[in-house]
Amino acid sequence: MSVMTGERGEAPTGGGTLPEISFRRRAADKVVQALVYAAFVLAIVPLVSVLWMVIGRGLERLDPTFLTHSMNGLSSGDEGGGANHAIVGTLEQVGLTSAMAVPLGVLTAVYLVEYGRGRRLAKVITFVVDVMTGIPSIVAGLFVLAFWLLALGFDYSGFAGSLALAILMLPTVVRATEEMLLLVPGDLREAAYALGVPRWRTVCFVVLPTALPGIVTGVMLAVARVMGETAPLLLLIFITDAINANPFSGPQGSLPTFIWYQAGDPNPQAVERAWAAALTLILIIMLLNLGARLLSRLRKPVSR
Repeated sequence: MSVMTGERGEAPTGGGTLPEISFRRRAADKVVQALVYAAFVLAIVPLVSVLWMVIGRGLERLDPTFLTHSMNGLSSGDEGGGANHAIVGTLEQVGLTSAMAVPLGVLTAVYLVEYGRGRRLAKVITFVVDVMTGIPSIVAGLFVLAFWLLALGFDYSGFAGSLALAILMLPTVVRATEEMLLLVPGDLREAAYALGVPRWRTVCFVVLPTALPGIVTGVMLAVARVMGETAPLLLLIFITDAINANPFSGPQGSLPTFIWYQAGDPNPQAVERAWAAALTLILIIMLLNLGARLLSRLRKPVSR
């Protein structure tokens, strides 16, 4: 009995092997942790520096006059003026873009995840979405220019710019929604089917509400991407200094094009307006993200 106790009581250290391995693991863990922190700092420093510069330079000119007045009747070297026409144009163009791209992207992702697994059409759609993800923005602008303006004969307008932005936004929405739908546990679907709920009701009232926060995040990332696009808008909406609240008729301003031509002007007043417009664009994106997150939390299903 004592022999058995002694055998069980021996510490199988093997001459200090386990403490040595444990020390190496802890050291490796500390090194990797330090590398992760260093990578995070290297990634965040450029972002912080850009934000610091934009906020510092933008606040010098950002005031109520800048937000409520346009550049109509003013030259680039004049004092005053603002970007109200560009703000109105950007909000309308992004709103039209979202109205076109978000429903189509969500429905496409629902088909790929819920209905199209293993089907040839789903493979074709996946391939097309992958190709669209890598399309340069200028190519989307040239396509809409050739088709909408030159072939069909429509004029420059905010809607034409929205068509190009929708092409750029659509693949991001599809990919983000698809990934979020794949994360929804299959048990939820099976429980709904076991209760006799049709598939379309399961998708609408179980799957989509569960994935809603992630879908909203993906949509806002897509909105943030297209809201800063400049190249297609230069081709399709033209440039105007007057407020045009009708996105379906005539040239329309936008914040990216406003920043582009104000920053390229040698007058210091124009450069100040460019920095203020850049800060305004960042603030609009932040407010839209905040509002979307609050909405997704309010709409999130409550677990019981």
